[in-house]
Amino acid sequence: MRCEKEVAHLSHNVYYIDLEKLRAGCDRIESLKLGHNMAVDEMNREDDWRPESQVGPKLRDLKRRLKQENPVLEHVVDSFSELDRISRRIGLFDRNESHADRTSWWPLISVLGVYSSGKSSFINHFLGFRLQATGNQAVDDKFTVICYTDEKSVRVLPGLALDADPRFPFFRVSRAIEEVVRGEGQRIDAYLQLKTCPSEKLRGKILIDSPGFDADAQRTATLRITDHIIDLSDLVLVFFDARHPESGSMHDTLDHLVRRVVGRRDSNKFLYVLNQIDTTVQDDNTEEVFASWQRALAQAGLTAGCCYSLSIPELALPIADPSARARYETKRDTNLKTIAQRIDQVSVERAYRIAGMVEQTAHLMEKEVVPRLQRFLSDWRRLTLWLDGAVFGACFALFLVLTISGGFWNGLSLRLPFWTYLSGYGGIQTVLLGLLAAAVGYVHFTLRRWAAARVARRMASEPGIKGLWPNYQRAFRKNSRWFRSIFRRQPVGWCRRTSRRLVKVSDDAQRYVQKLNDMYANPSGEPPAAVTCTEPPPDQTLESRKI
Repeated sequence: MRCEKEVAHLSHNVYYIDLEKLRAGCDRIESLKLGHNMAVDEMNREDDWRPESQVGPKLRDLKRRLKQENPVLEHVVDSFSELDRISRRIGLFDRNESHADRTSWWPLISVLGVYSSGKSSFINHFLGFRLQATGNQAVDDKFTVICYTDEKSVRVLPGLALDADPRFPFFRVSRAIEEVVRGEGQRIDAYLQLKTCPSEKLRGKILIDSPGFDADAQRTATLRITDHIIDLSDLVLVFFDARHPESGSMHDTLDHLVRRVVGRRDSNKFLYVLNQIDTTVQDDNTEEVFASWQRALAQAGLTAGCCYSLSIPELALPIADPSARARYETKRDTNLKTIAQRIDQVSVERAYRIAGMVEQTAHLMEKEVVPRLQRFLSDWRRLTLWLDGAVFGACFALFLVLTISGGFWNGLSLRLPFWTYLSGYGGIQTVLLGLLAAAVGYVHFTLRRWAAARVARRMASEPGIKGLWPNYQRAFRKNSRWFRSIFRRQPVGWCRRTSRRLVKVSDDAQRYVQKLNDMYANPSGEPPAAVTCTEPPPDQTLESRKI
């Protein structure tokens, strides 16, 4: 055997070699190698059978679709994938979560407002299809997502079709409902429904019709879904009823859709519509009603914004005065045309919104998420050390009191009778010291676990953390596991290299915006060149990197 040959040339320095024992040792080594290789093969087989993350196939499918629609956005998917990897490293995401799930990849137009304000009638008029039921009282009690279909008939699908499909804006919204109203997450069909319509105006777009705010009994969950819709939407139409323009009749709508959104960075995506203005023409008080409505908006904080008055042509009341009718119809048609143009523009705005979301997410992680995790580590370390000092200090003080009062001290020398008795039994002393160390360790880890939970609960009430609280909880747990040192200054997975990766994502987002500008703007007036998107290096593509 090979090991026998390696020893043979040294036999002149060995007085005695037992070849049988040497052969047995070599056989033992070979068997250990074989066992190790079999174990590695078994582990590799387990990895091969491990189910692939849901994020990978979804992003690859999204990338293929965007390659046909908008080549610029195709590579935005790679940036989202990079953000996902960083989020998983620091513990913010699990393997089935993605930042791409937090945006709608189709242009999304939401129609919100008070009940019986003509929201459904406007949708029917815009689509040229009688899709939604209408009436003077609250008709719909669900959020209705409307999308295009090649079929000639309308289909109504349950809310589960939206909650379980990541391509739609309500993916996993049942979890958010469950957080605010216990048990309601299982009743997703009571809040959502999906309708398909063959109208060509829906091709490449998604419309959302909402129940009226002031008529809905399931208020908490409804407002949570509304917040989710507002964050994802490219355009939000907020409808009011011209028959009740005073602020008291639309308190909830003013509070949630005006007062809370005026300070948003994307406040320009909100259009405020006073519908059914035709009811005021016969009384010749259209200007007074519109002014009263604007005063109500101003009291809610909206002093500047896009405000329109209109009515649905096929439902408008007849106007006897020809001059008043002509003036009213001209104003109405102009406003309808302006709103329709904004709806047609959302495809372009969607591209900019998604590109901007990449940079915003990178900025959020670097300026908010990481500093918050650093503060968690600092507060956790401080509280753990304080608790250790208090508990172990109290124990040490009690030990001193008992030993001093028992007369076990001889100057600075401590003599415990039982320890002196065990001086001849070194093994027992070692066991006792080990038990003492184990008890100290158990108390310490119990205190640090309690400290981590206490700091996490305190941080849960901070503004800006509520929507991401489950993610922060996961990151806090990952950073406070038993094998993590309390003296660690930086969160798990965060280092200079990770920071540079975020900077690169931000730079890529700016390049995406520049490419979009090249597609839609040409200040120089020169013939536009074809916009090309440079492929990332092979090791950066989704197909070659495991998520």
